[in-house]
Amino acid sequence: MNKLVAIAGLVLAGALAGGVQAQDVPCGGSFAQFKRDLAAEAIAKGHSATATERFFDGIQQSGAVLKADQRQGIFQDPFITFSRKLISQSRLDKGRQMGQKYAHVFEQIERDYGISPGVLLAFWAFETDYGSFQGDFNTANALVTLAHDCRRPEIFRPQVFAALSLYEQGDFDPDNTTGAWAGEIGMVQMLPKDILENGVDGDGDGHVTLKTSAPDALLSGAKMLSHLGWRPGEPWLQEVVLPADFDWSKTGTQTSLTVAEWEQLGVKARQGVLDDGRLPSSIIIPQGRKGPAFLAYPNFNVYFEWNQSFTYVLTAAYFGTRLEGASVYDAGRPEAGLDGAQMKALQTKLQGMGYDVGRIDGILGAGTRAAVRDVQIKLGLPADSWPTPALLSKL
Repeated sequence: MNKLVAIAGLVLAGALAGGVQAQDVPCGGSFAQFKRDLAAEAIAKGHSATATERFFDGIQQSGAVLKADQRQGIFQDPFITFSRKLISQSRLDKGRQMGQKYAHVFEQIERDYGISPGVLLAFWAFETDYGSFQGDFNTANALVTLAHDCRRPEIFRPQVFAALSLYEQGDFDPDNTTGAWAGEIGMVQMLPKDILENGVDGDGDGHVTLKTSAPDALLSGAKMLSHLGWRPGEPWLQEVVLPADFDWSKTGTQTSLTVAEWEQLGVKARQGVLDDGRLPSSIIIPQGRKGPAFLAYPNFNVYFEWNQSFTYVLTAAYFGTRLEGASVYDAGRPEAGLDGAQMKALQTKLQGMGYDVGRIDGILGAGTRAAVRDVQIKLGLPADSWPTPALLSKL
């Protein structure tokens, strides 16, 4: 299981930074006319007429891409279940082998960007199983198809022009470049605009080739993380032990204290010692007060710029620590959670009480967690944001 199968598309968060609204972007209608209009706009933007004609000539609308977009999966498994599915001994072993094989690349990444090897190794593992499965959708077809579709044209239209720029540089083949259905390319799955802005020629061959060159892919991914705000030389996640009388309402990313302040509240590292006492950080308990607990440092928030799924982000961040020697987390004995139907029932009840939980989708997202915490406080329950059947029955 990897992002290509489960959540291609959620990684597109950074593409929204321009703030363009869907209704402002042309889409739909005749696909042939849409291509002609795109080509005309590309030439108006300064792209070569010859290259533009060649780029768009063979592009076809892809029904397979539209189907994949409409059926994209969302992570519904709780953290413990999901992380155990993705983190296997073979992935750990392969990650450590790759770390040794490309030690010179990771040394450069650490020197230039201050990013620890485990971070990129974890992304490499989860995105494409260290490059073994990068997706087989024609990228040009995918991007133009999704730009034509009126669901999110504001995301994909700029990616088409970025792919054209890469083509003009000799780093993209509209006939043969393949990747994920949502247009991500290469070993760490980057969109064309991100490649254009953050691509690094790591192997010195004069090209940025993320599909076949691990140095190019890893250094480009590192530059992208740096661009997204990674704080050099700082940690991202650490497992902790919390005292039994901890104030559970302080958990969650909405509360930030310094490491020293958490220590005063009884928070301890499960392995080793906590990091710099001056660093701001938050306590993450993905399955409530009886499950695993982590201290999330500022760099943890950068993961959400790469991907928007909390479960994926926490699992990727944790896997990065495992690749660098952290022990298997203490799963504890978390209380039973809710299944999809129960979660939808809870969200419906919370919405009826005036809480903004977003779409009724059965997913324990940030809005639902915040509402659960508030209700737990009102009911005099431990406010750990973990919804249980007992809580549902109380409502």
